[in-house]
Amino acid sequence: MASTRKRLEALTAGLSLPMEPVRPVAPASIPEAPDGPAPAPVNGVETRFPPASAGGMPPRTGPGQMMAFRGQIQQVEGEMAALREKLRQYDGALPTRKMDPKTIRPSRYANRHQSSFGTSEFAGLKADIEHAGGNVQPILVRPLKDEPGQFELVFGHRRHQACLELGIDVLASVWLEELGDRALFEIMDRENRERADLSAYEQGIMYQRALEEQLFPTQRQLAEAIGVSHTWVRKALLVAQLPEAVVECFRSPLEISFRHAEQITTAMEQDRRAVLKRAEKLRGHSLSAPIVVARLLDAKPGFERTERVDIDVAGHKLGSLVRAKSGEITITIAAQAALDPNPEAVESAVVAALRKVRHQG
Repeated sequence: MASTRKRLEALTAGLSLPMEPVRPVAPASIPEAPDGPAPAPVNGVETRFPPASAGGMPPRTGPGQMMAFRGQIQQVEGEMAALREKLRQYDGALPTRKMDPKTIRPSRYANRHQSSFGTSEFAGLKADIEHAGGNVQPILVRPLKDEPGQFELVFGHRRHQACLELGIDVLASVWLEELGDRALFEIMDRENRERADLSAYEQGIMYQRALEEQLFPTQRQLAEAIGVSHTWVRKALLVAQLPEAVVECFRSPLEISFRHAEQITTAMEQDRRAVLKRAEKLRGHSLSAPIVVARLLDAKPGFERTERVDIDVAGHKLGSLVRAKSGEITITIAAQAALDPNPEAVESAVVAALRKVRHQG
């Protein structure tokens, strides 16, 4: 027995058992982190904490964490697909925003004559924009490369002018891609012809300016580019190329039609000096377009239709005034007008009717 014990002691001599590690006691509260740099890890061991999670407990295993990450990816992909679908609805659309009309200048190809801003149609448009608090249909502009924050009008000159006079912002679409002068001209012309509110004079001035700026080498190429006949371009240019003395005979250049320009041009080819001499006598008389053309041609005025105007005093009809297509005027006065106690009022009513028919011509 003793020999066995001695033998075991001899075999285990110099051996020592490891001590059991002391388990730390969890603190009742987490102390605040001390100021200054974090203490260096003991024995090269760094303690790491899992990221905080706003939801439930984070998965503890690797496969669980992978499943959670895959769920987040699927959620993001779903949101991106929904956003792509929304963006697809605006594919090809131009950005639209409210702009200060003072930052927008008319194009040098602008086709609106200044007198078009003094018509009853423009006054009606301006009133509609004021009532709505702005233009509903946006204008189109392009940025000026050399002037940041400044823009050039492509189309919408009347809407821009109305907002400028009202002192309110104008709703505008901004063309962000490259837009050359020729493309600008084609877009402007197409928009105006579709709206059918541009006069023959304004159309002609626009075409003449495009040719002068060398946007198109010939009238025929201009016509082909904008999709109209060569005859249409030629007629429009006849209006724009009338002498200034002839244009000033009309109350407004907007009253000059293609037919008027053709008649005057034909007369000038026969005797230009005589036509210009008659024009000098007509300027400033504020005559209707048919009368101006007839006098320039030294012919009796012809009218497209018969005009009839009632002659009334204080709301009571006393007769009528009729102008035939030949220009002949017939005045009919009721018998009771002779008994009117105020003959001056009757005379004034007749004069007013004459002036009205004159301006309608």
